[in-house]
Amino acid sequence: MVDTTLETFKPLILIFLFISGVSVIATIEGGQINPMKWMNYFMAGFFITFSFFKFLDLRAFADSYSMYDLLAKRVRTYGFVYPFIELALGIAYLTHFAPSSTYIATIAVMGFSSLGVIRSVLNKKEIKCACLGAVFNLPMTTVTIIEDLLMVAMAVLMLWTT
Repeated sequence: MVDTTLETFKPLILIFLFISGVSVIATIEGGQINPMKWMNYFMAGFFITFSFFKFLDLRAFADSYSMYDLLAKRVRTYGFVYPFIELALGIAYLTHFAPSSTYIATIAVMGFSSLGVIRSVLNKKEIKCACLGAVFNLPMTTVTIIEDLLMVAMAVLMLWTT
């Protein structure tokens, strides 16, 4: 079972490790890692990478996302707009554009997005997670909740320390 779980989440684990590694390299100063800069670059890498996978098949992403996102269920267009929002957030983190506004937008977008994820997981719906678009067949699980809420927590911490 562990092998199956590891194999299922292998793409997500590899992406996390790559983004984490690049963030370490980008933020190392005098042999030390600056944790705030690390989070900033991690968020940039996360949003840019995850939006990329959604753009590979935007229609399939929108279809999958509308299965659980509260807004995309009601307004289908939001499923097509969401990858652009992620890309914009990634670029904002990368360029340090209006940091406080970027953090607040992240908290709002990811916090709201997590509501549909939590609802689906609690209702034990077997839905494909759209976090990496339609490219990988990842199940909607607690991992998805952790992913969303981790982004919210990092944005809150960065906002708090600003």
